[in-house]
Amino acid sequence: MSLAAALWRDNADLASAASDHPFVRGLGDGTLPEAVFAGYVAQDAFYLESFARAYALAIAHSPDRAGFDAFADLLSGVRDELRLHEGYARRLAIDLGRVEPLPATLAYTDFLLATAALGNLGQTCAALTPCMRLYAHLGRSLAAAEPADRYGEWIRTYADPGFADLAATLEALLDRYAAPDDSRVPIVYRRAMRLEVGFFEAAWAQAT
Repeated sequence: MSLAAALWRDNADLASAASDHPFVRGLGDGTLPEAVFAGYVAQDAFYLESFARAYALAIAHSPDRAGFDAFADLLSGVRDELRLHEGYARRLAIDLGRVEPLPATLAYTDFLLATAALGNLGQTCAALTPCMRLYAHLGRSLAAAEPADRYGEWIRTYADPGFADLAATLEALLDRYAAPDDSRVPIVYRRAMRLEVGFFEAAWAQAT
């Protein structure tokens, strides 16, 4: 079993917590209030800008051409996600230039950027991979359950095989660059998974 596969297996409890979260269930059955979704989109757009910067740092730290090219392709994928959020922002009247990040958002972005700036490349991959693999997992799971169409665009984006391919590319980079004896890698990976669940919790809190 690859390192990336082992880490995903070892964090199945957090993947299940995300899948079962009322925010995610609301996306699937269409009951999530539009105002809550709008708040999530604003926070996620702020987060994705830091995610993109972490990829840029990974490009700078890549020791070989293969890593340079792969991280550049992944960065391009984040730009596509940001364009999706811009479309949501226009429809939902969100000013993405005036987003005030929630504490959960800042905790995640600070963690990503600190890891990418100060950690080694394997640790950076471990910080980035959970977001990609979890969203591919959620997209496929929701799409398989015959979801309501209200948030169908979001579900189709992350259920798309192309997005799963990006997640697999990042997992391959994790396997390539993470040292087998680096004890920080599983800690970083699990921290990112916890922050993913916390991100959904913070978004859902706006509904209660």
